[in-house]
Amino acid sequence: MAQKKIGDRPVAERQQWISSNTSIALTKQCALLSLTRSVIYQQQKQRRNQGEMEARDQLLLQLIDEEYTRHPFFGSRRMRIYLRGLGNCVNRKRVQRLMNVLGLEGMAPGPNTSKAHPQHKVYPYLLRGLDIVRPNQVWSTDITYIRLPRGFVYLVAIIDWYSRKVLSWRLSNSMDASFCVDCLQEALAHFGKPEIFNSDQGSQFTSDAFTGVLIENGITISMDGRGRALDNIFVERLWRTVKYEDVYLKKYDSLPRLLLGLTEYFMFYNDARPHQSLCYETPSAVYKSAAGGGAKIVNKFGERDKQSSAKKLGQRQSAVEQSETILN
Repeated sequence: MAQKKIGDRPVAERQQWISSNTSIALTKQCALLSLTRSVIYQQQKQRRNQGEMEARDQLLLQLIDEEYTRHPFFGSRRMRIYLRGLGNCVNRKRVQRLMNVLGLEGMAPGPNTSKAHPQHKVYPYLLRGLDIVRPNQVWSTDITYIRLPRGFVYLVAIIDWYSRKVLSWRLSNSMDASFCVDCLQEALAHFGKPEIFNSDQGSQFTSDAFTGVLIENGITISMDGRGRALDNIFVERLWRTVKYEDVYLKKYDSLPRLLLGLTEYFMFYNDARPHQSLCYETPSAVYKSAAGGGAKIVNKFGERDKQSSAKKLGQRQSAVEQSETILN
């Protein structure tokens, strides 16, 4: 009678009762549950293969993350060559899938490299050729990801271009706009307001919630141009510094540990770490004294376009050519 009741249960449910952590042999379990052994063997094999694949993907994600931080102009083709050089047998399609998981693209510009939300307003880039000569003249922001053992979290930060000081930062396990708005409001509350605020064209920064705060405070909005991978170079360099000097070294295993570690690191970054571009002063000292900082992004892209329009360069330009942008 009991056997008949067990056989009445759905096959999928009975398959979940199979356990390897028991003294009862698998053949006996299948007989008691009226299941086909070959199906159970196949399911266990698939689970093992999936586990091995996930572990392999995690290793590849780590390698891609670290190499992209070193060479952000690497696309899927170069990344595939790099991974194969380390002994990893991967094809380009797999590399593309893993780079999409991380939200990465090679920095060399091309068609449709920047996709804003279709219903959000996009503002022009205002910083090309502009001399940054005082604190709070230009602030900038961006988002990066940080890998944890069980997934990814996202880090947003706001910096002052003149002093490179990190004014505020936030962590989130989702990519919604709210943590970016909170970060902006904290910076405004503690440091006043900038004349110009620059960001990329991501949906978090083009959202009404984010731009509304800027407009309400009378702040001029600037956004990176399409195909201009280095328009927000100071925040990109900040991400490289944070990852190589803290995240990769400490390999945080949980969000609370990451939060505590980044709190300590950003205090060190602002108040104790000498910056070569600031004549080895700290960002906090330069921000407070309003002396020793500054920046400028020279409009070499526009000048080159005017001089070589006959060559039909279009929008494509190598990252090596873009790196000629001068940063004071």
